[in-house]
Amino acid sequence: MPNFSSLLSSLAQLLKNARLRTALFGLLLLSAIIISIESMPKLLPSSPVVYSQDVSLITSLPSQRERLDYLLVAQPTSESPRYVIKYKDQAKLLAVKVPNSTHVNLEREVLLRNGIPYAIAQPDWLMANPQVLQDQAAEQGFWAAAGGFLARNAIGILLLVLMVVMLKKSLPGMGASTSVIKPEKLKGSMDDLIGMEDIKREIAHLEAMIENRELYKSHNIDKPFNVMLTGPAGTGKTKLAGYLAKKLNIPLIQASGSGLESGLVGGGSKALNAIYKKAVAQGRCLIFLDEAQSLFMPRGRGERKWDDDTANTLLGLLDGIKSDEGNGVIWVVASNFDDANSEMDEAMLRRFAVKINFRLPNKAERRELLSVFLRRKEASVVDWDQLNLDYVADITANLSPALLETVVDRASMIAIEEKTRIDTTLLFRAFERSAIGLTDRAASAEKDKQRERVALHELGHFFMQIDPLLKQGLPLDEVKQKSPLLKISTESVSKLGALGYVLSATPDAGLQTLEELEQDVMQLYGGVAAEELFYGARGISVGSQNDIQKVTARLELMVNQLSMYSRSKLDYRQLKRDGAHDDSLRAVEAKADELYSQTLAAIASYRGWMEQLKATLMERYVLSKDEVFELIGQLQAAQPLATAEPAAA
Repeated sequence: MPNFSSLLSSLAQLLKNARLRTALFGLLLLSAIIISIESMPKLLPSSPVVYSQDVSLITSLPSQRERLDYLLVAQPTSESPRYVIKYKDQAKLLAVKVPNSTHVNLEREVLLRNGIPYAIAQPDWLMANPQVLQDQAAEQGFWAAAGGFLARNAIGILLLVLMVVMLKKSLPGMGASTSVIKPEKLKGSMDDLIGMEDIKREIAHLEAMIENRELYKSHNIDKPFNVMLTGPAGTGKTKLAGYLAKKLNIPLIQASGSGLESGLVGGGSKALNAIYKKAVAQGRCLIFLDEAQSLFMPRGRGERKWDDDTANTLLGLLDGIKSDEGNGVIWVVASNFDDANSEMDEAMLRRFAVKINFRLPNKAERRELLSVFLRRKEASVVDWDQLNLDYVADITANLSPALLETVVDRASMIAIEEKTRIDTTLLFRAFERSAIGLTDRAASAEKDKQRERVALHELGHFFMQIDPLLKQGLPLDEVKQKSPLLKISTESVSKLGALGYVLSATPDAGLQTLEELEQDVMQLYGGVAAEELFYGARGISVGSQNDIQKVTARLELMVNQLSMYSRSKLDYRQLKRDGAHDDSLRAVEAKADELYSQTLAAIASYRGWMEQLKATLMERYVLSKDEVFELIGQLQAAQPLATAEPAAA
C-alpha cells in the first residue's frame, strides 16, 4: 500500500497534464453545484424588479423603442430618481437608479429629444410596487440570506470559489467577451453618413493623421491618436468605427463600456487589460469602446468605486503605457454625452487628441436619408407620386438617422399589413406609431365626460400654441403654415396612460430665448387653464400633473440656473447661504403666478371657439391640422374672437 507522501507525489505529476487539470476543475465545479443546488433558491427570493445603476440602459432606450412597454420616472425631484422600465418581452421591471444631475440630462437629451414617452410614477402606483424604491433594503436582505446560505453550504462554496479563482488566473479579464474582426469582414462606407459634410471633413482629417504618422513625429507629436466620438444615440458612431478600421485595413476589437464590469472589484480593469493585450498581439489594431459615458464621469464621486479603477486603467492604456508595444493601437471611445452637457473627468478628456461630435441631421439631410431608405426598397412598394418628403422631413425634426430608418421600416410593416403602397399618409402614420404608440378609440368610447375634459385640455394646449401668431394679426393661412400642429386626438394611448394628445412637429433643436421659453411654459399651462376656464379652479384634474412638472423644471432653469429675470447672472443653485433656497422658491412661484395668469386670460378669449371645436372633436375623435384650421376659418368668419372672463371657482 503506497504511503501518503508518494500519493501526493503521484497526484502532482498528474496535475502537470493540462487536460487532466481541466477535468479535475470540472469535477470540482460539478461537486459544488450538486452540494449547493438544494438550497440555492433560498439565496435570493424571486423579485419582480431588477435593480441597476447602469446609465446606458436609459441611453439605449431610443434603439429599444419597439420593445418598450412603458417608462416611469419615480421621485424625479429626489437625490436619486429611479427610471422604471418595462419591456414587452420581459416580465420583470427594470429599476435604474441615477443621480439627480444625471436625470436632468437624461430627460432632456434622451427622453425629450428622442420623443420617448414616459410618465411620473404616482404615489398609488409606488405603494403597489414598493420594490422599485427598496434597492438598499433588497441588498440587506440579500446579504442576510447569503450569510445563511454560506453557513449551510461552506464546503460547496469553497469548491466553487476555488474553481472560479483557477479560471480567472488562466483567463485574465474573464467576462469581457470580445473578438478580433478582420478588416475584410467589416461593412460600411463614408456614404452611410448622408449629408454631414462637417463630420466627413473631421473623419478625413483623422485618416490623414493616422496614415501620416511620421509627418506628425517631425512636429514632435508622437502620442497615440485617441479618438472620442460624442453625440446622440443612432447618429452613426458605431458605423464610423467599423468604417475607419476597414479604410485603414486594420482589425477591430469592439466592447461595450457597461459590459466591461464583471460585478467584481477590478473586473473592468482586467477586462480592459485583456482587450489591450489582444490588440497589441495584432500589431496594428483599433479598439472601439461603445456606450462608455460612465468611464468619463468625474472620479471619486460615484457609489461604485470599481468604476474609478476601470477609468484609471483606461487612462494608463490611452497613454500607451510609455512603451513601444502599443504604438499601433488606436482607441476610439464613444459616448452619448459630451462635456458641453455633462460633467466629465478632465484627465480623461485630455487623453483624446481628436474629438468628433455627431449631431442630429437637419431638414435637408433628413429628406435625403428618407429618400435613401425608401430607394433601397423595390420600386413597386413606394408611391412616389403621392410622396411629399419635404413634409415628412419637417415632422421628423430631431430624429436620428436610426430613428428615421425605424419610421420607414414601420411604414413598410403597415403597407404589408394593409396591402397598399408607401405614401405621405403612411409615413405620417408610421411616425405617429413610433412617437406615440398604439391608439385605441374603444377604450374611451364610453367615457364621454372624461373625453370632453380631455378635448378641452388638448385644445387649450393648441390655442396657446398659436396664440402669439394670432395676436400678431397674421392671416390664418400664415398661422397654419407656422403652426407645428399635426393632429388633435381623444383616442386613448395605453403607453402614455392618456385619453388624448396633441401631436406636434418638434422644431430643430436651437438656442431658445427668454420669450420662447415663456411661450413654452404658457403652452404647457394651456391645458390646465382650459380646465379652470370651463370647470372652475376646483375642477382641475390630475391629468395636468405631467404639464405642471415640466413647467416647474423650465421655470427652475429660467429663474435659478440662468437668472433670466435678474441683472446678476448667477446660477443660484450653487449658492448655499441661509435663505437662498427660500428666495429662489419665492422667485419661481412669482413667475409661475404671472405666466399662469397671462395664460388664463389668453385662453378665455378662445372660449367660444373651443366649445365649437370640442363638439366636433367629440364626434370625430381625431382632427387633423387641415380640419382644425378649416373649422377655425369658419368660426373666424361667423364668430370673431371676444374677450371673456375666467369661470369662477
